[in-house]
Amino acid sequence: MKQEIQDLVNKGLMLPLMEEFYTIQGEGFHKGTAAYFIRIGGCDVGCHWCDVKESWNANLHPPTSTDVIVANAKKYSDTVVVTGGEPLTWDMTALTDKLKAEGCKIHIETSGAYELTGQWDWICLSPKKMKLPTQGVYDKAHELKCIIYNKDDFKFAEEQAAKVNSDCILYLQPEWSKRDTMIPMIVDYVMANPKWKVSLQTHKYLNIP
Repeated sequence: MKQEIQDLVNKGLMLPLMEEFYTIQGEGFHKGTAAYFIRIGGCDVGCHWCDVKESWNANLHPPTSTDVIVANAKKYSDTVVVTGGEPLTWDMTALTDKLKAEGCKIHIETSGAYELTGQWDWICLSPKKMKLPTQGVYDKAHELKCIIYNKDDFKFAEEQAAKVNSDCILYLQPEWSKRDTMIPMIVDYVMANPKWKVSLQTHKYLNIP
């Protein structure tokens, strides 16, 4: 990558854009609502069950001007979801400032592994054992979404719930390949511990992106 482009990426003025698309939010608090998704490449958290592993290597995704990303987003929706990869690998300040200037509501889906940058209307924190969130993300998260791959993940979920702010909404979501096994366990757990809610990847059931 040319140095001048790398400098713009480092400043968040260009970002490794993997894909962008208009669809229905399938998970968590805003499920069922229309949103424009911006998927940023680059992630070193390395979840073995990640369903977008092609996002991990930022070098595979072209550095794209935030002006271009914002221009595309505003054609479709006033709700924008920034996801990855791990978007907080990069400085999100420029992107979110420009989206805000266009009147957008901006959501982020993050593992929280890096310091929070940018201004957000909604922060969905989905922590991973391999690289735990920073305290700043715990403090500001609006929803905590813990992925349940096996029964040991309930303990991890409780540990994470103890670290977020008191207004944070708590979700347990089955890992897709384990849904048949884990959904009954999650249902029983939520009934026994009603501070939690069940989240499903409804977009997969609906067969939409």
